[in-house]
Amino acid sequence: MTKFSIRKESIPYILILALIALGLYFLLPTPIFIIIPIILILFILYFFRDPYREVDFNEKTFISPADGTVMDIRDIYEEDFIKGNAKKVTIFLSVFNVHINRCPIAGEVTYSSYRPGKYLPAFKPHASEENERNTIGIENKFTKALVHQITGLIARRIVCWNKEGDTVEQGEKFGLIKFGSCTELIVPDNVKILVKKGDVVRGGITILGVIDDE
Repeated sequence: MTKFSIRKESIPYILILALIALGLYFLLPTPIFIIIPIILILFILYFFRDPYREVDFNEKTFISPADGTVMDIRDIYEEDFIKGNAKKVTIFLSVFNVHINRCPIAGEVTYSSYRPGKYLPAFKPHASEENERNTIGIENKFTKALVHQITGLIARRIVCWNKEGDTVEQGEKFGLIKFGSCTELIVPDNVKILVKKGDVVRGGITILGVIDDE
């Protein structure tokens, strides 16, 4: 199985930068300036990397939906999908993180919504409420999980490949956010959160929480 690949969403950016590099090469007396688009092409390849992840399936755990750093953990009331007391884990993704989003649990996508908005820096505490955001809700016989894909100052494009009615596996890729951004996981109140603010997490690998049966 391929351990590393590049997302096809990178192709338009690479083609544009390649054309710019060719134009600079033929139009300018010195080709040294083509170094800039070449460096940007290398960055695009790095940003859109899609590494293979081995997911350890567990019906009662919630795995991280994204790579990044835990920016905030708080108790909230979620009225649209969980419809009750819940816990929210906010993950900040820098431009150097893998930007693939993964399903925290297995189940059926039974909720989805999109909200246009601003492009505030993703690390701002109010970015979640004001920025452009895409949301999917997944549920199974044990629990529910809500995931927000939130744009940032640089990110201007949210990609989501799943819709309501789809059946997904834990760790399955469901979308990406182009460039710096934020991803939030919202879980029911009976979930014990296993990470803390400042922890570095990996999508599809790090366990963020577990159903507390006690």
